Amino acid sequence: MPPIGWYAVVLAVAALSTAALTPVARWFSLKVGYVALPDPRKVHKAATASGGGAALFLGFLLAMIVAAVVPAFHNVFASSSEPLGVVLAGAAIFAVGLIDDIRDMSAPAKMAGEVLAASILYFLGVTMYQFKIPLAGFVVLSPSVIPLITALWVIALTNAVNFIDGLDGLAAGIVAIGSGALAVYGLQLMRLGILPASNVGPLVAVIACGICLGFLPFNFHPAKIFMGDSGALFLGLLMSAATMVIGGRLPPATSGTTYFFYAPLFIPFFILGVPLIDMGFAVARRTASKGTKFHTPDRNHIHHRLLRLGHGHRRSVVILWAWTALLSGFLLFPLFAHQVNAVIPFVVAALAIGLYTFFHPGLRGKGEEDLGEFEEADEPAGPDGNGAPRPAPEPPGGALSGLGRGTGNP
Repeated sequence: MPPIGWYAVVLAVAALSTAALTPVARWFSLKVGYVALPDPRKVHKAATASGGGAALFLGFLLAMIVAAVVPAFHNVFASSSEPLGVVLAGAAIFAVGLIDDIRDMSAPAKMAGEVLAASILYFLGVTMYQFKIPLAGFVVLSPSVIPLITALWVIALTNAVNFIDGLDGLAAGIVAIGSGALAVYGLQLMRLGILPASNVGPLVAVIACGICLGFLPFNFHPAKIFMGDSGALFLGLLMSAATMVIGGRLPPATSGTTYFFYAPLFIPFFILGVPLIDMGFAVARRTASKGTKFHTPDRNHIHHRLLRLGHGHRRSVVILWAWTALLSGFLLFPLFAHQVNAVIPFVVAALAIGLYTFFHPGLRGKGEEDLGEFEEADEPAGPDGNGAPRPAPEPPGGALSGLGRGTGNP
């Protein structure tokens, strides 16, 4: 496998290049009017640049170019078309998100774009082939079902990241923690000789972590720039690609070595547990609500609930980062301390019960009243002081003035 030091170099390139590009993206966004305007559903109160997705995408490209010219990564780039697949699929999903930011695409059109990106991954080999299902045995996917599994996986993870992108720094921090944990997991499997050195998954995870770290200083509350749908969907694409080629490529011989070798299918559900839980609750909540479509935006995401419980903006973000770090720790700990494997299922069950209790829909009772008060407080008073709404503030001028839609959180 490539020396760990070279992965650290690529991580640094991704972080530094994104950090250097983000102010440029912010300047350009403000110049052309690519901004997110405040509205009752969003928590920011001023027009904010929304071009962070471009900085994330370009930072990813620069890091991939550097990795491609490093001899230590020769096997990763020379032995397959998978790195090219990740780049092309990333470009496709970035374009879909950019169009959605500017023109507000319909849900079917956005999903079609996600299927296009998944198709690129599939045709260039970035997909899962096999996995272990507890109590059901080892499953080798047939060629006829792999395209469907790939598409569903990409749709699930891109939307999960997009759903959680509702507070400053939340999505970037969660993906940084999750992708960092996934990178450590993949590199440990490489060190043990279980994952081949040519697997592109750890490299993609390292770069995803790096670009998020470079973007976070500009995106943490109060954010100077948002990643928009273009950035959120792009990060979800990177995570779907990395999890498929790591979790869906483990050979049968590793089954039973540790709990997570036995059930690699669960890997993404831990490192991305917070956004996936949030997405699951959102779909169930909207489906159960009469007259509401599953993609209809609302203010009942996990981060909204934390705000209603009295946590501030930054504290809510840090709490969800902590949950992500805790869940990722359960992924990594068995790799280094095998004696705890028997305890893992029980601790996971306790975590699931705790999450369900804390975020149970029954909390909505008082929360609905708090949300109403919060929205009334957000509404600016009119000239006569009676609460009549004023027009939204004008964004900086430009060809795209007022077209940016915000942080990407539906």
